[in-house]
Amino acid sequence: MQVYTSKAELSAFISKKKHPVFSLGFVPTMGALHVGHLSLVKAALAENTLVVVSIFVNPTQFDNPTDLNKYPRNLTQDIQLLETLSTTALLVYAPTVKDIYGSQTKSEPFDFGGLESQMEGKFRSGHFDGVGTIVKRLFQIVKPNAAYFGEKDFQQLQIIKKMVELTGLPVNIIGCPIEREPNGLAMSSRNSRLSDKELKTADLIYKTLKSVKEKFKSEPSEEISQWVRTQFKNHPLFELEYFQISESETLAPIQQKNQTKTYRAFIAVFARDVRLIDNIALN
Repeated sequence: MQVYTSKAELSAFISKKKHPVFSLGFVPTMGALHVGHLSLVKAALAENTLVVVSIFVNPTQFDNPTDLNKYPRNLTQDIQLLETLSTTALLVYAPTVKDIYGSQTKSEPFDFGGLESQMEGKFRSGHFDGVGTIVKRLFQIVKPNAAYFGEKDFQQLQIIKKMVELTGLPVNIIGCPIEREPNGLAMSSRNSRLSDKELKTADLIYKTLKSVKEKFKSEPSEEISQWVRTQFKNHPLFELEYFQISESETLAPIQQKNQTKTYRAFIAVFARDVRLIDNIALN
């Protein structure tokens, strides 16, 4: 499998591969790959001639330096996992911070029309400017026809769609379903930091979301939110950071249920210093 650390070498290789019916897929990741990532790569391989997977822990989207330092990194293992899918139609871009940012590692400011001020944006200052900056730069480097993102980070997915709209970059953004552990916990690189007990008990998060979906059919949203807070109140392992029912497109909190709109429930939970997020479509 070809692995590139230089954007110049990556671009040169891709240019040689292009032909009239060529299609380039792209899966941006921060590494510590798992089955969820592989499902995105599989979707990209099924629809494109060549697929680039980037592996880059982006410093500008971390508001907590400790979280950045603790983020799991294992490039060798990541490459071995990807090679189980393909060694010819797949290549890896694993750049240095300097290759991406040059001499100035900072975010570009974006106006995402309010998408950035909900949920994650309330608790992670500057996070989505960092996300928009790195994805924009990666799109400009890789120049993909299509890019694939998991719906676990649904707010991020909407932010990236908005960034593409704002910049006019010619990339088709494709959202892919959440991959889950056997107990329902959304797959995440951070799951590797959970203890066995925490991992087993974390099924509470998805069970709660499934109950919310059922309750949403007949109960008021504020009563549902109060019920969720009760599930986590004084829990010995988990602390609820937020729960919100939002309109799927705008991410604005629900005011009054409207049958013409679609809604999702979003949740963030701490297990010690490990932050877990999830969401579910409600209608």
